[in-house]
Amino acid sequence: MNIRIIIIDDEPHNIENTRTILQSCFPHVQVVATAGSADEGIAAISAQEPDLVLLDIQMPGKSGFDLLKAFPKITFEIIFITAFDQYGIQAIKFSALDYLLKPIDREELKKAMEKAIETIGNKQRNRSIDNLLEYIKRGKMELPKIALPTLNEIMYVKVDEIIRCEASNNYTIFFLADSGRALVCKTLKEFAELLKAYDFLRTHQSHLVNIRFVKSYLKEDGGTLLMKDGAKIPISRQNRDGVKEALNRNW
Repeated sequence: MNIRIIIIDDEPHNIENTRTILQSCFPHVQVVATAGSADEGIAAISAQEPDLVLLDIQMPGKSGFDLLKAFPKITFEIIFITAFDQYGIQAIKFSALDYLLKPIDREELKKAMEKAIETIGNKQRNRSIDNLLEYIKRGKMELPKIALPTLNEIMYVKVDEIIRCEASNNYTIFFLADSGRALVCKTLKEFAELLKAYDFLRTHQSHLVNIRFVKSYLKEDGGTLLMKDGAKIPISRQNRDGVKEALNRNW
């Protein structure tokens, strides 16, 4: 299957490095254009109609996110390329999209490309792009939807509908306000970082709770949270002071 690719990056040596890796590892893909700015990228995408765009986020003038906003409908897959930018990476993670940190690692690019090729081959519409643009539009402190990749699908759930999360080996179980559950193919540690800014508390190595759904603090067993869904969540000794402080601040 021939995959048509555009590389958009303001640093020419990054474009050439990426092109070299692609040619070496994926001889069946075709780099149909490159661009050094968002405006050049918009023109290239409009002219070439690619299957996949490797898109730098931070460019002079308009960003990669600005480029996406120029299209009323995203018809191509995206792998983001970025230097460290906490907000940009958080937005991408919320949307379950692939990204690569500069300098690009050969093995990481191969993994991202394999996933993108599979998605393109299955002709699946990537709703994650819509979720990303919604996140960027709303701003970092508003409550966006988070993409939850399960074994069979990607669920899009509003952050304020998540009651709590529980670790299950390398998976995470999400307990939702509509009484639903989702087994997600990521660790609790990653979600604890993503949701920290939205009043989620790590009470225990295996538990993360949405403070909005805490009903009361029980003194039993050294400290337990009673949730509005009736669940009792343990509080570890090392997290006890932080949990009490957060509850006092929000109640």
